[in-house]
Amino acid sequence: MTFTADSVDDQRGRLVLITGANSGLGLETAKVLSAAGADVILACRTESKAQRAMNEIRAAGGKGALHFQALDLSELASVAACAESVRGAHTKLDLLINNAGVMVPPKGRTRDGFETQFGTNHLGHFALTGQLLPLLRDTPGARVVTVSSIMHLLGKMRFGDLNFDKGYIAWLAYGQSKLANLLFAFELGRRLERAGGGLLSVAAHPGYAATNLQAHDLMSRALNPVAAQSAAMGALPSLYAAVAPDVVQGGYYGPQSFGGMRGYPGRAYASGRARDADVARRLWEVSEELTRVSFGL
Repeated sequence: MTFTADSVDDQRGRLVLITGANSGLGLETAKVLSAAGADVILACRTESKAQRAMNEIRAAGGKGALHFQALDLSELASVAACAESVRGAHTKLDLLINNAGVMVPPKGRTRDGFETQFGTNHLGHFALTGQLLPLLRDTPGARVVTVSSIMHLLGKMRFGDLNFDKGYIAWLAYGQSKLANLLFAFELGRRLERAGGGLLSVAAHPGYAATNLQAHDLMSRALNPVAAQSAAMGALPSLYAAVAPDVVQGGYYGPQSFGGMRGYPGRAYASGRARDADVARRLWEVSEELTRVSFGL
């Protein structure tokens, strides 16, 4: 059966946190979940952008409560402050959607000194998930959805040079960060399975969707009008991972047509590197060391 936005059932009483919910895939995901009745925390950098997004969500039929939560994934202190605020304000969290990201920016560093894409796309979400884990594990039926990309196929974990100090190639750095997202999602699933409890860790990718994520890439901006699917279509795999009843621990979901580039969601292909449990364990240990966040699993 084809999964669409109309397939999302009643979400009233559920609390969702979406990183980067002010634009692109995150905004489209928030629109659908809010229209289904979920209360949504928009975790993003600026309140003004979040307020504009809230206006769009309400105009699109949003029903649930909307909350702004300041979050800059490129700064671990901001991640910690976000998690502390959420834990202080709420007694449960049904869905954490690790959606925000940056793609092929010029060479740069996060405030903590990490390569921008690895630090933001992976380490920021790793730290956020770890610090929200007690709340998630205490919520029956909760899920963590981590958004990766087809471009994880370009990725290789450069443990000897995670920050690309020996020569920055933007697309390879992006591929590494998206591979890290998958390795993390799958390893978290394995650890949760061993620990017991109902919390699911799953991953999704949008295929080729037109969003402002491609702002730094001239070729993507040129191809978007003719080749990309809409952000609303690109959000469907995240929504599927978040609510579909047949989602399984460690599952990966994406578009089913044109080699995973377009179409409605289903099971997605993950590379052998993404399924390498030894590499995943090593990345987990490195990530705990770099972020100083322990999951206690």
